[in-house]
Amino acid sequence: MSSSRGSTQEGEGGGRVPSATGAGRLERPALMVRSLMADDGLGIELTLIAGAAGLDRPIMNTRIQKSGLALVGHFHGIVPTRVQILGQTELSFLHKLSREDRLLSLRGFFELGLCCVILTQGDQPFDVNGSGVGFVPVPELAQCAEESGTPLLVSAVRSSVTITALHALLDDRLAPRIRLHGVLVDVFGVGLLLMGSSAIGKSECALDLVMRGHRLVADDAVECDYRPPGMVFGAPAELLRYHLEVRGLGILNVKDLFGVTSIRERKRIDVVVKLVEWSKDTEYDRLGLDERYHTILGVKIRELVIPVRPGRDMASILEVAARNELLKNAGFHAAREFFGNVEGELLRERPAEESSVPPPVRLAEEGAPRGAPPHGPPRPPRPGHGVEVQSPPSSAFRQPVERGRPPERPGTGFVATESSVSLPRPRRRG
Repeated sequence: MSSSRGSTQEGEGGGRVPSATGAGRLERPALMVRSLMADDGLGIELTLIAGAAGLDRPIMNTRIQKSGLALVGHFHGIVPTRVQILGQTELSFLHKLSREDRLLSLRGFFELGLCCVILTQGDQPFDVNGSGVGFVPVPELAQCAEESGTPLLVSAVRSSVTITALHALLDDRLAPRIRLHGVLVDVFGVGLLLMGSSAIGKSECALDLVMRGHRLVADDAVECDYRPPGMVFGAPAELLRYHLEVRGLGILNVKDLFGVTSIRERKRIDVVVKLVEWSKDTEYDRLGLDERYHTILGVKIRELVIPVRPGRDMASILEVAARNELLKNAGFHAAREFFGNVEGELLRERPAEESSVPPPVRLAEEGAPRGAPPHGPPRPPRPGHGVEVQSPPSSAFRQPVERGRPPERPGTGFVATESSVSLPRPRRRG
């Protein structure tokens, strides 16, 4: 059961971008090429060769494209907002073409409105007999980049290292973000996002948890960002960092009051705790068998609905919720194990009348009306179908029987055998 349904939006090139869930505002960030070159978190050096007029073009996709088919005129699947990489393989292919063919191929490629193109190992000298192909033998690259205003950058490291550094930076700078109203705390290493209506007691619960040795991440406004393969991290807003608002006390600086060990800069959201006003007319989950989920940025996160009423120790309940989440992640589900034990005990104590073996069938006496209960000991079933056989008198069964010889039927010369006892007497016709 999901309390909030998230959807996805179509991105450039058919990519899927997580969308907002209605509980906050989704931000779609972009990174300019100029900012990419000046970012210290990149870890590699990028040098501009041509196309300075396009340094303000936005990069809006975290994935890198390295498509050599675009150089032969196959432009299907090229996303202009992705960073394009041309490595040794692509440069060696361009070098083998004639000047006219290179201009035709590169002009079609740069006219797609690309955000930027990065050459890897482009500053190395060209070696005819070696594997390295530098920028010098393909001068048409700078010419076409300048004509289209596309930034042409050079990286001194290999393609694999360049792509890894770009992915790490773009995953952080271009992560989908959303701002939610709530309180995020770190309890036993489990990120609990407390949500609920205003004045329900979220900040008071966070303060009580901090006094018990847990850590505060964000209060009132939680900045959430998506990280692959399917995680949502929360961080405080810049102006509200380290601060907590408690009605009656005002705004408190948790870091100054309790020390640096009482705060945390960011934390992954593991459980969403929805605090609601207790009502006797509302039925709450008492077994814990049904799983509820809350969707944030397209990621389903386990949700707990906890009623709030005077006298309940909410901090202790939240601590137990965090411990229980750790057990579930380790493969131990207390509610399901308890339900399985109860079900097994009920199956072992099933009454005898529910046994799969049917009771013996008792036939009614002769002459008794149908449906009447039988009297006396049960009679053996009548042999044959519809053929009446007269039962011998009871004295016939008391006659001594000679050892090894079957008894004779009185009034006849017929000797009963084992095979003839069950044969019916034929009815005369006419």
